[in-house]
Amino acid sequence: MTANQDPASSREHSVAQGAAAAVETLESARAELAATTLPLAVPDAEEARRWIRESLAQLDDYVIPRYRSLDAPLLAVVGGSTGAGKSTLVNALVGYPVTRAGAIRPTTRQPILLHHPEDARWFEGHRILPSLDRIKGAVSTSPLPANQAGAAPDAQAITSLVLVGHTAVPQGIALLDAPDVDSISDDNRRLAGQLLAAADLWVFVTTANRYADAVPWRLLLDAASRDITVAVVLDRVPGAAEDEVKTDLQAMLDRQGLGAAKLFVVPESDLDGLGMLPAESVAPLGRWLGALAANAAGRADVARRTLNGAVKAVSVRLEGIANAAAEQDAAAHELQAVCIAEYGQALSRILEATKDGALLRGEVLARWQDFVGTGEFFRAVEQNIGRFRDRVGAFFRGEPAPAVKVETAIETGLQAVILDEAANAAENVDRRWRSDPAGRQLLGAHDLSGTSDDFDAKAAAAIRSWQEGLMEMIRTQGQGKRTQARWLSFGVNGLGAALMVVVFSMTAGLSGLEIGIAGGTAVVGQKLLEAVFGEDAVRRLAQQARDDLHTQCQRLLDEEKQRFLNRLEAAHPSSGNDLARHAKALGRLAGAV
Repeated sequence: MTANQDPASSREHSVAQGAAAAVETLESARAELAATTLPLAVPDAEEARRWIRESLAQLDDYVIPRYRSLDAPLLAVVGGSTGAGKSTLVNALVGYPVTRAGAIRPTTRQPILLHHPEDARWFEGHRILPSLDRIKGAVSTSPLPANQAGAAPDAQAITSLVLVGHTAVPQGIALLDAPDVDSISDDNRRLAGQLLAAADLWVFVTTANRYADAVPWRLLLDAASRDITVAVVLDRVPGAAEDEVKTDLQAMLDRQGLGAAKLFVVPESDLDGLGMLPAESVAPLGRWLGALAANAAGRADVARRTLNGAVKAVSVRLEGIANAAAEQDAAAHELQAVCIAEYGQALSRILEATKDGALLRGEVLARWQDFVGTGEFFRAVEQNIGRFRDRVGAFFRGEPAPAVKVETAIETGLQAVILDEAANAAENVDRRWRSDPAGRQLLGAHDLSGTSDDFDAKAAAAIRSWQEGLMEMIRTQGQGKRTQARWLSFGVNGLGAALMVVVFSMTAGLSGLEIGIAGGTAVVGQKLLEAVFGEDAVRRLAQQARDDLHTQCQRLLDEEKQRFLNRLEAAHPSSGNDLARHAKALGRLAGAV
């Protein structure tokens, strides 16, 4: 501070800077909270979703607006149980029937905010309770009876707040007549909770025969946990029972951490022709509110205390929401892992079936033997590679059984294996997801336990694509082998069929001449290919063919797997890491208020 700088001005500047920084912190936390989704059916998710709604409402309706306007008038929300006399009390404080009171429930549906005319600017905008529209009201010069005053009950959901300015309300404080906290109307109960959460202080009204009811005490205990300033009004107290009831209620408040709450007693009284209480019955409460309104330091202390409690409550909720989000993340990862594992195992089983000779049984073996000839042919191949070339050359120049029959048999057998394993994987994932509440919720009534409708066609197309790629490899490999031109001219399909047989019958790659299950089948294919391309080239061709088959099968299963994963991705569960960081930031902010 410079020598000629006003200390008060310096303090105001410092407070403004601190408030601006706090608003930035709060808005950052709010944005993260609004983006948080807890879609999976995990334990405590429903409660955490309620915390999100409540925390967003608390930030929007009270915390952020109050930080932006620390010098705004206090908002005192008058709340309580059905029939406790809240509206009658508010009318008595103002001296006019401005809010509806009567025996028909609910009476207060349209909340009425009473303020001094000089304080109108603080409430006409959407500084607080931004979700409620504003309706400007006025006190009639010819007061109506209390059972006709104020806004009439409306069957529609409440979306607005009636503002009434009157000089009977002390400048610096506003009164908001809230619906019943235990109303028969769901909308009323929700609105009552929203209004109480937006209050700087509560004026909680109960009666001599209902002060121990559970619902209001839940709210009072919540107030105690958030350190909100509370005034408790004990209404309609018979004169003979006043001391006893007041003493018992004060003892209850002390036990529950609300010993500092101001306690006011309104004796049982007859109402006048307008449905008004005698002015003296609410005079102590009126004086207390007036004194608080006139004391700037006192108002600031109430606002800071309530603000601190509200920020602390949001911080605690954020920690719980962060934990719930982490549980969602863990559940999502578990469901994802189940899906990936089952389809990964299916891929492994398919690939295993392509290299252990299982596919060379039955139709494939028969077509291959038709293609290459008799057992004598096998023996000739093993005895002399030169004679092998002559025999195979003669074979190709003749009219052999078409090699395409081998390809077709292989396609059919391979397709059956792929369909079977994909169906097993789908069934296993569906079963395991349905055994988990989160997975069961994601699947709903949809049955994903089989393959997709067009999977068989996709599998056939993928196999044909693999076979075409294999033929192209044969052509490419043979381009530089001019001496083998006649083999390529007459036997591209035959060489391709031989390569498929080699791929499907070798259990340990192409490091040696291993004999497959078809009694020499792999030997024939191996020697035929080596005669044309050489041993090293055949090894590379077989490995490339196997890799390509792996890629095709993986692509097929990945598409099938995505049917499950798409449901998980559409849910967008959050990780909660940033929420935990914001919870700590708000905890620090609460301590600094």
